[in-house]
Amino acid sequence: MKTLLLIAFVFCFGISNAQTTQKMKLNAGIITEKLEETKQFYTEVLGFGVSFENEFYLLLHTPDHTAETSFLKPKHPSQKPIFQPPFNGKGVYLTIEVEDVDKVYQALKEKGTAIEIEIRDEVWGDRHFAIIDPNGIGIDIVTYTTPED
Repeated sequence: MKTLLLIAFVFCFGISNAQTTQKMKLNAGIITEKLEETKQFYTEVLGFGVSFENEFYLLLHTPDHTAETSFLKPKHPSQKPIFQPPFNGKGVYLTIEVEDVDKVYQALKEKGTAIEIEIRDEVWGDRHFAIIDPNGIGIDIVTYTTPED
């Protein structure tokens, strides 16, 4: 009987644990009228690629294909009401972690990209700078380092 209870416990715990550790992928999306400007910015300035696009949707991937973000035209008839209103330009930021933030900073400066926050080191371990995309989204470009004591 103890063995049966133990097997039942392991079976039930294993199933519930498997449900909570299911693989997930996050794709943040922004609703904007500026699909063309956004595509140009992310592909030309940051080197992103286009995973998919049509007349109302743009899916972009990082240069190494490890992450994606999407942009959607507002008020498109194919979309439900929660995906209709446009982003208002405030309250959202993206963080892009890179291996060599100084190299990326220099490359963007050479392209003439406006830098919103100049490159700097933070006591919590970030070396970063920030730019703004055509939608008003702050983009923090960072290399993580060991925090100071």
